[in-house]
Amino acid sequence: MINIVLVEPRIPQNAGNIARTCAATGCRLHLVEPMGFAVDDKKLKRAGLDYWHLLDITYYRDLNDFFLKNSGEMFFFTTKAQRRYCDARFPEGCYLLFGQEDRGLPEQLLREHRERCLRFPMREGARSLNLSNSVAIAVYEALRQQDFAGLLAAGRFPAG
Repeated sequence: MINIVLVEPRIPQNAGNIARTCAATGCRLHLVEPMGFAVDDKKLKRAGLDYWHLLDITYYRDLNDFFLKNSGEMFFFTTKAQRRYCDARFPEGCYLLFGQEDRGLPEQLLREHRERCLRFPMREGARSLNLSNSVAIAVYEALRQQDFAGLLAAGRFPAG
C-alpha cells in the first residue's frame, strides 16, 4: 500500500479527485488540517463520485499530529527539489506528501528533509502541476515499481 498525504489542501475538487485515485488504486489517504473545505463539501463528494466506500482515509489536526502517528519512508513533493520523482525507489508502505495548492509544503519541512524531496520535470516558466495530477503521477510510478501488486493488469473488450 502507498500512503498519500495532503497537507492543508484548499480545493475540494482536487481532494475529491485524489480520493478517487486512492480508492481506485488501494492507496490510503491522509488529510492534514486545517483544510480549505469541509469534508461534507458537495464539490469534494462529486469529484470522488461513488468511490467513497472504497476509501481508507485518516484525518489529522495538524502536521505534528500526523508525524506523531506515522513513521516509515517519506517523500516530499516540491518544485524546489533537485531530484526527479522517477529517480526515487518507493517501497511498500511509503508516504508521499503534497502541500497546499498555492504554497506547497512548509519550507522548514523541506529543509529538514532535503534529501527526500522530489520534483516533476517541467518547462522553465511553468509554476507547477495541478495537485491531483501530481498525486496521480507519483502514485502510478510507485505502483509501477511494485509491478501494480493487487491491481487488475488487463481489462476486457466487450464481445463482438
